[in-house]
Amino acid sequence: MDDLRRTSPAAVAVAWAGLAVFMVSLNGGFIALLWRMGERAAAVDAAFTNAVINALLFTVFALHHSLLARAGAKRRVVVLVGPRLERSAYVWVASLIYIAVWWLWRDLPGHLYRHTGVLAAVHWAIVALGFGLTLAASRLIDPLDLAGVHQASQSTSQASPLEVSGPYHLVRHPIYLGWLLIVFGGPYMTWTRVEFALVSSAYLLAAIPFEERSLVAAFGESYRAYQRSVRWRIVPGIW
Repeated sequence: MDDLRRTSPAAVAVAWAGLAVFMVSLNGGFIALLWRMGERAAAVDAAFTNAVINALLFTVFALHHSLLARAGAKRRVVVLVGPRLERSAYVWVASLIYIAVWWLWRDLPGHLYRHTGVLAAVHWAIVALGFGLTLAASRLIDPLDLAGVHQASQSTSQASPLEVSGPYHLVRHPIYLGWLLIVFGGPYMTWTRVEFALVSSAYLLAAIPFEERSLVAAFGESYRAYQRSVRWRIVPGIW
């Protein structure tokens, strides 16, 4: 671990590997949602237990995001892995936990609805819109900065600028809006998918106030002006 603190190439390699694991976790989660969480044989008498286990799995993921984002936790991570790998450590742990979440997610019996034909096409259009919105918003954010690659490759890292263009003109958190469209938009809503959509979305909604406090702390009046300019957090006209 001491070598990683001193050796920039080793730190950069760890950060790039973290980015790769993050992509596996994210894309694997979408694959699990759209294909693996279909209606499969599941015991009715185990439904409640499975639902509780699923909620606990996502709670572990949410607690990691909440706790390791705190300044005190970041300082402890720096002590453990050094300043170059602080962000990468966060990405590594988050990605591995998220892989565990969708890998271990338990099936629930039955489904809420199953639409076919033209209505199914409308559903898939909503999902496609969600992916498009997510990609458009993500392109405006430097993924190498988020994954900690920039931090690992230099002694000091510049803070990312406040992004207010493109889909950020629509809502303040367009990636979260894209997530809602993806997880709730599908034509075949099994109860397994329903729980995943509800639990994950509840976490996003709960996290937004804390995230915006951090953004105000980071950008000050610039972010407050952005909040006044773009009123809606996730859903235009609603919230």
